[in-house]
Amino acid sequence: MRLSRFVSAASALLLTAALALLGSGSAHAAGPVYAALGDSYSAGVGAGSYDSSSGSCYRSSRAFPRLWANAHSPSGFSFTACSGATTTDVLNNQLGPLNSSTTLVSISIGGNDAGFADVMTTCVLNSDSTCLSRINQARDFANNQLPARLDSVYNAISTRSPSARVVVLGYPRFYKLGTTCIGLSETKRRAINDAADLLDTVTAKRAADHGFAFADVRGTFTGHELCSGSAWLHSLTLPVYESYHPTASGQSGGYLPVFTSAA
Repeated sequence: MRLSRFVSAASALLLTAALALLGSGSAHAAGPVYAALGDSYSAGVGAGSYDSSSGSCYRSSRAFPRLWANAHSPSGFSFTACSGATTTDVLNNQLGPLNSSTTLVSISIGGNDAGFADVMTTCVLNSDSTCLSRINQARDFANNQLPARLDSVYNAISTRSPSARVVVLGYPRFYKLGTTCIGLSETKRRAINDAADLLDTVTAKRAADHGFAFADVRGTFTGHELCSGSAWLHSLTLPVYESYHPTASGQSGGYLPVFTSAA
């Protein structure tokens, strides 16, 4: 009788231990809690297939955050990136889903603060000298004002989600140089590329100083710039808001693999 009770007790103990181990394994295997923040390059503007509920944010089912979530089945996924977003917009409108349970965050931001849309409009419609002057204004902003704005966003992310891995995505160079290409002059194209490089350099430095990963997409877009003959970026197009944004191929072939490696 006593032996029987002992066996029963031992069996119950083993069963409890086994269930505990199984429970622990399931929790460990659970996917990340992922939040995708940022501007149009994260929202997927230019890729089409927009979620109608996202309105003028134009969040696309072909954007790299959605593609990554589809492939990795995170246990939680929030997608607040929005077309036209600045650092202020991220702080005011996109951080709601972040909390202590968030384990992965992606963000692209800074291009609109530096006046990306106005730079491209100026360069398309005006002379080389006017274009270069506007680009120089953007470069001055990127060097002297953008770092503090990025710090504000990065600090807010760290405060809300202190345990999250944060991946900051950069911007591609827009043009292949040294080719015959209808549209902007070589002078304009080179200056726009140099400005994109500066924006990436500033962003990468701020990301590193916050302990964040920087995902550089310039490599994956090499050979797929405008004027390359195999562009993953729209030129001036309709609807106008898709102009100078990655195509669906730019999201899946340019952004997704870089983010996947960094995540």
